[in-house]
Amino acid sequence: MSGTGNWLVTAAMLSGLWGVAGAGAAAGKVYVANEESDTVSVLDAASFRMLAHVRVGAKPHNVQASPDGQRVWVTNNGEPVTADASAHQGMGKEEHQAMGRAGAVWVIDASSDAVVAKIPVGLHPAHVVLTPDGRFAYVTNGGDNTLSVIDASTQRRVSTIAVGKFPHGIRFSPDGTQAYVANLKGGTVSVVDTASQKEVTQIPVGKGPAQVGFTPDGRLAFVSLSEENAVAVIDPATRKVLRRIAVGTVPIQLFATPDSRTLLVANQGTRKRPGKTISMIDLGSFEVVKTVETGSGTHGVALDREGRYAYITNTYAGSLSVLDISKRSVVATVPVGKGPNGVSVRP
Repeated sequence: MSGTGNWLVTAAMLSGLWGVAGAGAAAGKVYVANEESDTVSVLDAASFRMLAHVRVGAKPHNVQASPDGQRVWVTNNGEPVTADASAHQGMGKEEHQAMGRAGAVWVIDASSDAVVAKIPVGLHPAHVVLTPDGRFAYVTNGGDNTLSVIDASTQRRVSTIAVGKFPHGIRFSPDGTQAYVANLKGGTVSVVDTASQKEVTQIPVGKGPAQVGFTPDGRLAFVSLSEENAVAVIDPATRKVLRRIAVGTVPIQLFATPDSRTLLVANQGTRKRPGKTISMIDLGSFEVVKTVETGSGTHGVALDREGRYAYITNTYAGSLSVLDISKRSVVATVPVGKGPNGVSVRP
């Protein structure tokens, strides 16, 4: 760490990483939603260099690249409100105020990194995901217990789906037929049929479900239980919880590797007692096989398509950690904006 603020990567490390990147596939981009600075940071996925900071709406929470990599979708609370920086310190108060504001999804053109659309959704939007075929975007609206469904081509809302209490994280099954939704204050996961665009059931899972995920082979689903310091493993065929796995404090986002063999879980902790680890779970033994230290407030997780790197947001540290999955170690830490939350990799 240097006194100049460039504490992210040493020159020797960066040189080595550029050499590795040049030998591999063409690099994509990493997008980070900075909730406390109303920006999205854009980084080169191979060299980890900062490319841009895009101004977006108020308190951007999550970000998602489209399957074709042409657009990047960001949830926020509409046009930024001019205020002094001290207003950002009362997170509980701000979240309460945001509950009553109409939310939005802003769309960034990934070639120019310019905002090209602003789409109204429900109250207090949290996560946005694109269907595997890229036709629709689904947004969780925590303030009104709904999902907004947006036609990605026309960029218009086409449906609203009632789900459980305070929907937060959402992911699609690999075949795109179902969406699983973590109902943070309802203790359940909603199962949504994407053909009918309706909730078909709710799975009781435990306390504080924050985010869901699937193995790419479709064999297993997961939900982080932020109030139980655990991950619940779900059988998508029976829609039953198979087991719970203890992880770190206040687990939030999680992501399975492309080979369906490992699950990465971000342990955020609290502002007073921050977590700073990733739990790596072997999906054969269902045991934590490695705990990797990242940065204060470990929150968001996204992987590249090859499963080589995981990109981890550190909410309280204002940084992004890059985890080499095979080495099970952090190879770079990059300063981003304030309060980095969601993260997505553009192919």
